[in-house]
Amino acid sequence: MEEMLDEQGLLLKTEDLIESKKFTELSEMLKVSNSADIAAMLDELSVENMLIVFRLLSKSSAAEVFVEMDSDKQQILIQAFSDRELKAVIDELYLDDTVDIIDEMPANVVKRIIRQASPDTRKMINELLKYPDDSAGGIMTPEFVDLRQSMTVEQAFDKIRRTGVDKETIYTCYVTDDNKHLLGVVTVLEMLLAEKSAVIGDIMQDNVIYCHTTEDKEEVAAKISKYDFMAIPVVDSEYRLVGIVTFDDAIDVLEEETTEDMEKMAAILPTDKPYLKTGVFQTFFKRIPWLLLLMISATFTGSIITSFEGSINAIAGGIVLTAFIPMLMDTGGNAGSQSSTTVIRSLALDDIKFADFFRVIFKEFRVAILCGVSLAVCSFFKILLVDRMLLGNPNITVMMDITVCLTLVITVILSKLIGASLPLLAKKIGFDPAVMASPFITTIVDAVSLLVYFRIAVWLLI
Repeated sequence: MEEMLDEQGLLLKTEDLIESKKFTELSEMLKVSNSADIAAMLDELSVENMLIVFRLLSKSSAAEVFVEMDSDKQQILIQAFSDRELKAVIDELYLDDTVDIIDEMPANVVKRIIRQASPDTRKMINELLKYPDDSAGGIMTPEFVDLRQSMTVEQAFDKIRRTGVDKETIYTCYVTDDNKHLLGVVTVLEMLLAEKSAVIGDIMQDNVIYCHTTEDKEEVAAKISKYDFMAIPVVDSEYRLVGIVTFDDAIDVLEEETTEDMEKMAAILPTDKPYLKTGVFQTFFKRIPWLLLLMISATFTGSIITSFEGSINAIAGGIVLTAFIPMLMDTGGNAGSQSSTTVIRSLALDDIKFADFFRVIFKEFRVAILCGVSLAVCSFFKILLVDRMLLGNPNITVMMDITVCLTLVITVILSKLIGASLPLLAKKIGFDPAVMASPFITTIVDAVSLLVYFRIAVWLLI
């Protein structure tokens, strides 16, 4: 058995074999290497060496590697290919992969790809390109196995053998009528366990879970995850089967959506490019709008402090109170972020809905009381022992300590309630819950914690 090399080992071995011109040995090594590893390795090679390696791959391997490659490298290869080489790669690609590649390419490269496709392939590509990128139609492939309910198992296997080589998957087969209406689904396992003479209509499952071409791709991916499907059928408005979405496409969608949510939660406008492929100015424009908004909204906290300046000065040693502001604001922000992150993720996984609003709020309220009281008790002794005694600050009184601790409890409760409720409300009115994440909630919580702090200070200390 050939030794399997990791990505770095594959790169070093490939460069060594190219330098010594041992192309036969390199070809044999590539045959036993994983397509994803080869694609990652090609990204590190010079253009000249990348072309050498790619041309040593078999047709099927070349297509698999090409799909895994970065779009910039794909463009370099397409421009370097002869028409015959480009046609050979396109012929081996699944249609959904071809469409994904076309979406990433400039117009001149797209025209060249389309020119090399067969008339039938060109027609199907144009059909797929009509669907929105974020829909089931935009990520589906029309390459699936369809059977008739009148077929026997033996006839079904004969068709799979004839046509299966060009299909995205042959494990799950779909039963349709003469007008392509979806009637049922049957797996290869079910057919293998049935008699050869068994009729497909008798062994198929007619209670089919499907999605529509216009359905959001995130919802489609969630269905595949929920039901552990290898693929899900896609039907048009007339219930005709037009394609399938496979689990590998669903994984890509979930990864994209998770990345997008993380960027929104960090107050960054989402981008579909990898970090190192995004220019400095593009990154700047993705980040600056939220920073400006949060900076302007943060001026409210300054206004609150200014409005209570007279009251603080009226308190004996009141300037000491300002030393605890960062601790209170940070604790409130962290508490709100914990709740918002948990709720946003639960909404994304469909674990909770807006109908669960009061259940969520009641749970967070109980958690907030436990967290707030625990933090207040620890803070009470910390302020007395460390701030007053060890650091020698006699202006810190027991009443000041109580003021800080009482504020801490109320701040944690309010922060967790705000952090839990805003994503749910955003979802209800049609906004992405991820927008109501840490930076946005922290700004709100900062203002609320200051208002609570100074109100309690005026009430207890003046």
